[in-house]
Amino acid sequence: MKISVQMYSVREALATDFQAAVQRLVNLGFEVAEPFRLVECRDDLVRARERFDINFPSAHQSFLGDGDFDEVLEAAKAVGVTYLVDPFWEPTDWQDPVRVEWLAARLNERAEQAAGAGIRVGYHNHHFELAARHDERSALELFAEHLDPRVILEIDTYWAVVGGADITSLLTGLGDRVKLVHLKDGDLAQDPAGQLPLGTGKMPLTETLAGASVAEYGVIEFDEYGGDVFEGLATSLNQLRGQA
Repeated sequence: MKISVQMYSVREALATDFQAAVQRLVNLGFEVAEPFRLVECRDDLVRARERFDINFPSAHQSFLGDGDFDEVLEAAKAVGVTYLVDPFWEPTDWQDPVRVEWLAARLNERAEQAAGAGIRVGYHNHHFELAARHDERSALELFAEHLDPRVILEIDTYWAVVGGADITSLLTGLGDRVKLVHLKDGDLAQDPAGQLPLGTGKMPLTETLAGASVAEYGVIEFDEYGGDVFEGLATSLNQLRGQA
């Protein structure tokens, strides 16, 4: 598994000086990162890739709505993205199995459109896709049953556990559709303010990594962090390298 970092973790630094923030990530030892707001940040990402020799194989961008998907694909190609991930869909829709199946069909349509560009699309979970249940399985698992084989999943392991999942069973059940995992730690509460560097909270990191052995990228992330986020990322990176 290659180690990446979700750039949302350092969003405040990016807003102040995008290139300087990326350089700090590179200086910590990250060779791969996962951008967010891909279309908006396209030019900055292209510049960072050229300056710092950092790669962006996966990226977050909303695309399941009615926006210009061609624009999204063009940005993904320009930045060098292979896995294009929609990071969020409305929590209420996951309560309705009909809407879950509709959402899977929508993602399958996007997979067909993206295939010609050599890009695979996917979805990233929060806690509510696991908390919602349909016929003894989570809404996320129902969703996965209806996905085209080309569609990938990025499992946020922390939020999956917050949502009630047994992370090892979930990852094993989803199999090689899981190409990306988000790795974080904390108090396992819904409030992200309790997130901590890897290995210092309540997440079963060893079991998580064992279950995610088929994933190509492990993406370190903080949704929020009370300390210096770059120091938190450095601690997480060292912990993850020690587990490898």
